[in-house]
Amino acid sequence: MTTFPSGDWAVLYGDYDPKLHKPGFLSQEELLPKRVINLYQMTAEMWEERITACYAEHRGRTRDEAEMEYLKIAQDLDMYGVNYFFIRNKKGTDLLLGVDALGLHIYEPDNKLTPKCSFPWNEIRNISYSDKEFAIKPLYKKTNVFKFNSSRLRVNKLILQLCIGNHDLFMRRRRVDSLEVQQMKAQAREERARKQVERQRLEREKQREKHLREEAERARDELERRLLQLKDEADMANEALMRSEQTADLLAEKAQIAEEEAKLLAQKAAEAGSEMQRIKVTAMRGQEERRLMEQKMLEAEMLALKMAEESERRVKEAEQLKQDLQEARESERRAKHKLLEITSKAVSSPPAAGVVPAELSFSRENLSFDFKDTDMKRLSMEIEKEKVEYMEKSKHLQEQLNELKTEIESLKLKERETPLDVLHNQNTQQGTSKHSNFKKRWMVAAPWR
Repeated sequence: MTTFPSGDWAVLYGDYDPKLHKPGFLSQEELLPKRVINLYQMTAEMWEERITACYAEHRGRTRDEAEMEYLKIAQDLDMYGVNYFFIRNKKGTDLLLGVDALGLHIYEPDNKLTPKCSFPWNEIRNISYSDKEFAIKPLYKKTNVFKFNSSRLRVNKLILQLCIGNHDLFMRRRRVDSLEVQQMKAQAREERARKQVERQRLEREKQREKHLREEAERARDELERRLLQLKDEADMANEALMRSEQTADLLAEKAQIAEEEAKLLAQKAAEAGSEMQRIKVTAMRGQEERRLMEQKMLEAEMLALKMAEESERRVKEAEQLKQDLQEARESERRAKHKLLEITSKAVSSPPAAGVVPAELSFSRENLSFDFKDTDMKRLSMEIEKEKVEYMEKSKHLQEQLNELKTEIESLKLKERETPLDVLHNQNTQQGTSKHSNFKKRWMVAAPWR
């Protein structure tokens, strides 16, 4: 069911492209008849999701191929291409006459799906009418003529015109093609083959462009990753440089303090020496004073020695701080050199390139149309051959239709089914289709005459 609108979109819009056909692009479109939508317990989003999935299956087909596939599915519907007319048989029973490309069908008024009898075009010899009476003469002379009445003469004219047109098309499709038609078909096949080759070439180019685009995107991502890595390394180098500068400043400050302390200690040591000399001079003045002076000298010497040792220690500490300052400045110089190397690599990295055809007698009161007998065996063989070829081609599509039908059958609302829906379900369960009805001989129609 969802195959019909999906085929319609393939004819109208071409291949499905997820970049262009985003969710909701069918929200303003009439996807299915409201009667069908109300028959199933499904939202509009669920219908759109299934139709979009089927639409994507048509990728790679031309619009003509998608339209042909759409018509192949539609022609198997029970009411497709059937024109209905109200008629009445000799007994006065109301019936429906259906005219389509396969033949004539007799229906009950309340059942337009399953015909009670059918007359294939290859089993009809003549169709005619007189006033409101219409007659169908079968090919076999032993069988009776089926007659019925219509409501108006104009309806009989319309029925006869439809019969002539459909029978002519039926026979034309089964004739052996002329040389000119064969040549045209051969040219058409060659053209289809050429278009197929062209589509394959375009598809390969698309794949190649897609591959190149993906490669370019990967190269761009790799370049971005590398740039981020270089940026992180540069940030780390800047942090190391800042730490080195801070350490160097701190060491320089400590070295200055140690140097000042050493100068102060040296000054104190000099003062102590002067004091010792003065004491020595003073010691000469008295013995007691000398003893006291000796004691003071001893204390001064010890203090001077202690101050000298402290001064020497401070000098060594100042020299060590100068050495640490020199090492810190060397570490700062190496950090600046590494930052310059990282910056040079980021500038010199090369960017990646992105891609991107009977006889007919007519009068006002009487008309007749004779169908001449043809080689029906050959026609039947050709019909069977075409059916086999079509079934082989439609196997995958039929499987898809069956799968979709099974999937949404559980969502159907039984209380919203119409009488035609009930009849269609019964025909499906009994295995009855429009094609299987032709297996019934038209003699079954005797009760309806």
